[in-house]
Amino acid sequence: MSRNLSLKSARAARDMTQKDLAEAVGVSRQTINAIEKGEYNPTINLCRAICRALGKTLDELFWEEETTNEKTEK
Repeated sequence: MSRNLSLKSARAARDMTQKDLAEAVGVSRQTINAIEKGEYNPTINLCRAICRALGKTLDELFWEEETTNEKTEK
């Protein structure tokens, strides 16, 4: 599992701490930390709540982009 830098970046752009985001979506700060570190795979409902709190889409925060090689091979 890779680190979720998009989530961390979006949270920072909103000037939110992990604790702020956790409170906004009803989980612990440790859960947000684990998601950002790629150590926890959140449920779709939690993903949606995080997206709402940060004003982002699921694609922007959670779906992995195809690499350049994968795009050119298709």
